[in-house]
Amino acid sequence: MPDIVIHGIASAAYLFLAWHFWNTRWRTAAPSSWERPAVVVPVALHAWLLYSGIFAAPELRFGFAQALSVMMFLAAAMFWLEAFFVPIEALYPLVLAAAAICAPLPAFFAGRLSAEAVSFEFRLHIVFGMLAYSLFTVAMLHALLIAKVERRLHGAPGLGGPFAQLPPLLTLERLVFMLIGAAFAVLTVTLVMGIAYSEAFIGRALRFEHKTVFLILSWLIFGLLLAGRWRYGWRGRTALRWTVAGFVLLMLGYPGSRFVLEVLLHRA
Repeated sequence: MPDIVIHGIASAAYLFLAWHFWNTRWRTAAPSSWERPAVVVPVALHAWLLYSGIFAAPELRFGFAQALSVMMFLAAAMFWLEAFFVPIEALYPLVLAAAAICAPLPAFFAGRLSAEAVSFEFRLHIVFGMLAYSLFTVAMLHALLIAKVERRLHGAPGLGGPFAQLPPLLTLERLVFMLIGAAFAVLTVTLVMGIAYSEAFIGRALRFEHKTVFLILSWLIFGLLLAGRWRYGWRGRTALRWTVAGFVLLMLGYPGSRFVLEVLLHRA
């Protein structure tokens, strides 16, 4: 079966499930028992496509489309696992819809092809980077959900609909900072691996390109956010502003820079 057909099937399955969770969590329809196993289908198809494109081939083809696809695959998988422990299905429609958009992108945007075979270590470096992006994405969505709940609490005496099943706000806040802490640690490892790889193969530790600058700025912002949480107990709108700022810079790093080069400037 051609890969583009599998991309289409995975995207359609994500989109159907996004609609289903919107209908059952944000509207009036009742949840179904097949929901959780059904999420595995597009996630598994997505995983196979990414493996065949990133690890199975001797040459590496990677660009903004592959980065976004990996990022949303990992985010969808994380949400699926998290739902076993935390009732967070209210975020499923947004996550699955984003995965439906990002999953087929590699079929339309080929990305940059490496000139020669790429080592497993470098592919692992890419996976670590995308894992950091995914963890920050999950944390960002949780932070936005907290902001939505807080606004709802200020405007109404109680919570209903999809908010009724959510954990307490303090529990969600602790979860957000756990995710940010894990993402920050993975991003730190990714930056160290990138510096070591650059030093070994290029002869200098860092190449100050747009993506490098944005990544370092994002790393600094998230580091300051964690320090502010530990030292001053930052939470609420203050934490949300720092989270949004760090996430925007992160997205302007690799995906944003590669999008400009590949799509706007046609320099794959």
